[in-house]
Amino acid sequence: QVQLVESGGGLVQAGGSLRLSCAASGMISSIGDMGWHRQAPGKQRESVAVITSDGITTYTDSVKGRFTVSRDNTKNTVYLQMNSLKPEDTGVYYCNAKGRLSRAYAPLFDSWGQGTQVTVSS
Repeated sequence: QVQLVESGGGLVQAGGSLRLSCAASGMISSIGDMGWHRQAPGKQRESVAVITSDGITTYTDSVKGRFTVSRDNTKNTVYLQMNSLKPEDTGVYYCNAKGRLSRAYAPLFDSWGQGTQVTVSS
């Protein structure tokens, strides 16, 4: 009932920048936390950055000072600006959103995007 569509991944050299976008659509009443997670080859998925509906942000230590998460609540969209990229940032980046559906009793949803590949070459 909620779809998340990511865009903006690609191949970039170390030190370069990329901007990821994720737009949520569907039977949405409200969205709380939105975030980005990534999964490197052979590793577990990890949280990279989360932003609350009030704009409070948290980051994993390895990206602090390099990545910035933001959102546009009027468009139900979350962004991830990635600067000074390193080869260890390579992986599939997934968008996540939590909120409530616009249905009777406003049930909770916790939806994921399909993932977008980010590859940083050395």
